[in-house]
Amino acid sequence: MAQIAPPAAHRVPAHPAPRGERRRQAAPPRRRVFTVPPVWRELLLIVVFYTGYSLTRIVLVQDGTASAFAHADQILRFEGALGLDVELSLNRALLDLPWLAKAANVFYATMHFAVTLGMVLWLYLRRPQDYRWLRTSLMIATGVAVLGFWLYPLAPPRFLHEAGFVDPVTALQSFGLYASDASATMTNQYAAMPSMHAGWALWCGFIMVRLTARRWLKALGVLYPVTTTLVILATANHYVLDAAAGFAVVAGALAVSWLLYARTPRRLLDARDRLLGRCAPAAPVPAPRPAAGDRPEPVGAGQSA
Repeated sequence: MAQIAPPAAHRVPAHPAPRGERRRQAAPPRRRVFTVPPVWRELLLIVVFYTGYSLTRIVLVQDGTASAFAHADQILRFEGALGLDVELSLNRALLDLPWLAKAANVFYATMHFAVTLGMVLWLYLRRPQDYRWLRTSLMIATGVAVLGFWLYPLAPPRFLHEAGFVDPVTALQSFGLYASDASATMTNQYAAMPSMHAGWALWCGFIMVRLTARRWLKALGVLYPVTTTLVILATANHYVLDAAAGFAVVAGALAVSWLLYARTPRRLLDARDRLLGRCAPAAPVPAPRPAAGDRPEPVGAGQSA
């Protein structure tokens, strides 16, 4: 009678593969684990970077303000030629509504910092896989902005009283970013080009549209940069071209940072991760062990005796 051996769970190949080849086949794929830097290091980085940003703005105004007012005249004439000079009409319309003007002053003084820092914190806690490249893009954009403040100092519209502009903070004696002499002295008020109020708002809006799932948050991500732009124009703190330049700087910084983090060759990323300990390799997956009753199938199994 023909005898048939029970099927085996694992068949042993007639010619085993060389040891090196077997190891290559069994090696599990390397899995990238995204982590955020230590919180103390990020806080120190924010403090150092923003302190340098503020001090640089102050130092850059020491050469006088003549060029800043000359550049303001250039901006107004250029916008007038393009039909973009809407700042004065927005400024007058805002002053006709004192309650709205006071609200705009508070918005200008607080939201720029509160929303941006809140977005950085949210990324750190909830989106570690996107934190590094988005944080880096913000730093790149701000560094480029400091270069713009140096190369092209610009007086804001609220200083151009002869052109009809009115500062709603001083006109209404309300709370504002430059309401006190101390705050006005400790910053460079001629650093208007590009507008980082507009740029940082676009950065925050981009994150809300891209990384949040709720529709109302996505809508807020569109509304926030638009509102910020209207506020900085109506309060006579910036020009249309300032806002456009701020948007362009942030958009470029986002693209550069994404390319650096997403398009860097894998070999360079692995070397960086090994150096900084940012990426842990996945634990090797053990090969399945045969059951106790499994045996290699005899060579003649399944054939008639």
